[in-house]
Amino acid sequence: MKDTFDYIVVGAGSAGCVLAGRLSEDPRVRVLLLEAGPPDRSLWLHLPIGYGKTMWDPRYNWCFHTDPDPYMNGRRIYWPRGKTLGGSSAINGLIYIRGQREDYDHWAALGNAGWSYDDVLPYFIRSERNQRGASPWHGAEGPLSVSDISPRDPLIERFIDAAGELGVPRNEDFNGAGQEGAGYYQLTTWKGWRWSTAKGYLKPARHRPNLTVLTGAHAARVLMDTRGPQARAQGVRFLQDGVEREAFCRAEVLLSAGAIQSPQLLQLSGIGPSPLLQGLGIPVVQDLPGVGQNLQDHLQVRMIFESTQPTTNDSLRSWTGKLGLAWQWLCHRSGPLAVGINQGGCFMKALPDALTPDIQFHVATLSADMAGGQVHPYSGFTFSVCQLRPTSRGHVRIRSTDPLAAPEMVPNYLSTQEDQNTLLAGVKLARALAQTQAMQGLVKHEVRPGPKTQNDAQWLDFCRDQGATIFHPSGTCKMGQDPMAVLDERLRVRGVLGLRVVDASAMPTLVSGNTNAPIVMMAEKAVDMIRQDAAQG
Repeated sequence: MKDTFDYIVVGAGSAGCVLAGRLSEDPRVRVLLLEAGPPDRSLWLHLPIGYGKTMWDPRYNWCFHTDPDPYMNGRRIYWPRGKTLGGSSAINGLIYIRGQREDYDHWAALGNAGWSYDDVLPYFIRSERNQRGASPWHGAEGPLSVSDISPRDPLIERFIDAAGELGVPRNEDFNGAGQEGAGYYQLTTWKGWRWSTAKGYLKPARHRPNLTVLTGAHAARVLMDTRGPQARAQGVRFLQDGVEREAFCRAEVLLSAGAIQSPQLLQLSGIGPSPLLQGLGIPVVQDLPGVGQNLQDHLQVRMIFESTQPTTNDSLRSWTGKLGLAWQWLCHRSGPLAVGINQGGCFMKALPDALTPDIQFHVATLSADMAGGQVHPYSGFTFSVCQLRPTSRGHVRIRSTDPLAAPEMVPNYLSTQEDQNTLLAGVKLARALAQTQAMQGLVKHEVRPGPKTQNDAQWLDFCRDQGATIFHPSGTCKMGQDPMAVLDERLRVRGVLGLRVVDASAMPTLVSGNTNAPIVMMAEKAVDMIRQDAAQG
């Protein structure tokens, strides 16, 4: 490309759309946004229930698979990631969760100044347009729309009552004063439509003459100027329509390609572990052994129950049922088409020494063999259990210099005793919830794993045979002060000028819950840091 920009943003996902939208508010700077996927024109990207369609569509989804995981009986686990404007915010389960105060205070305690809960709360508020209006916890004027679920479902009400029998209180706001409790999730929707970051942040900015958005543009590597004492990012090489192109920038390259592809792109650019790069013939620009390490993800185990009463399964299995759901959405912008899959859940303590909730439940009024799969031929519902703060660590590592080749992805789920203990306690609690008085008369049969599963060895086999991602890979370019840190507390790549990573890979540890809202917050905060650093020269 002949033009030179001030900022080049790689990846138009949850973070990239925020960066491009916010930075282009300043008419004095020019911004280029590169997205490997197509525009977000499909109806299924905007209808909340479309999650079930885009989960498998390679046009809008990278459809990754992990390498065989030695701790999951050698299984390769499907990892969907968004590939369109909005990224994973255009195909995710829409749940708006920020995590716990302690998550961010822990980040700050690791040496990341400015990342405590009190520091980041203003950015959550700034990003949000909450249906409930402004409060000390929520914003009402931000680009990201957040809505309540309506109408409330009898099955979710029964689940909340069941949690109460186990001592877990009802919680009307998981993102308010405290996270612990059972209740309904809020969703990134508005008037029945999905509200991705492409819709909230990018669409209002598309008319700006200082913003250029290129789709079908697959980044191949960051262009580096190595003539000075420190290497400097000066642009990006990318592939578009089979042609290799280059774009240059005056200020910064901002990687927002996600926890899989941001470390991949750094490694392809000569930034990462020297032995890996040298083994592939890539000149080492900066030896950073932590690039691609520290991979974390929430592993979910889905327990399935047959119901004595009709569930969403029944509506989705017949044309009359589907027409009824469509009519409910068309007339009222409500019902299952407007809320996706998981409507309610809870955060609770599974282990006796847990100081804060260590597991999360997602409750779906339907059942399928996996998230987004074909519903079962019976009335069914699902309790999904995940450990909030896993201690297992994996890695992402390029296999070759081909930017189109998926990297090696090894999550090492359940590789620590703590993770095994926590998840075992969680699935046992799921069975206990199904056996409460509140659920009596509703549960016809425990389909998965079934009543034959009783001892810890059987439970652990079930978790390893059936566990799957809940779509939150993180941590592969972590910020921090230790030798494995890739970024400083301002998300700048260590030892390299003009290069930042702004996405889930920057998280030093996973937050306690769904990751989309925290990533939006991180990007909002990054914009302020970028502007401050630019002002200081």
